[in-house]
Amino acid sequence: MNSIEVDLQLVSGDAYIPDESLFVQWCKAAILPYQESAELTIRVVDEEEGLALNSAYRQKDYATNVLSFPADLPDEFLDIPLLGDLIICAPVVRKEAEQQQKAIEAHWAHMVTHGCLHLLGFDHEDQEDAIEMESIEQALLMEQGYPDPYQEIN
Repeated sequence: MNSIEVDLQLVSGDAYIPDESLFVQWCKAAILPYQESAELTIRVVDEEEGLALNSAYRQKDYATNVLSFPADLPDEFLDIPLLGDLIICAPVVRKEAEQQQKAIEAHWAHMVTHGCLHLLGFDHEDQEDAIEMESIEQALLMEQGYPDPYQEIN
């Protein structure tokens, strides 16, 4: 079937937010190697909402780049391909791209890819898992023509 449905909610006033077609492209690239269909919501927020959510769910007193909320459906709903929700803080993504001297679109691609992999169950809690997740991110992004997101800028 190979269908990815993205409900994009734009509530940030940030200067640069990618086109919806890019969000769909990045989600397809990250998800389709692992499952044939998925539905997810991506909510692009400003720092105030990002801070509130990061504080409520992670007890961190700052806005972070991406938060992932995997769907937790009861067994009787397993046929629904609901993957979960991503919250992406546009000002944080922009600031990180500037600080890391990365193209803004490439950094957005990385954040969406990173979030989608979390929704699929990948994490980076220990070194082995981090190496696996980073190598998947690198391959997925480079297949789309983006540079290695973990390459240090000299």
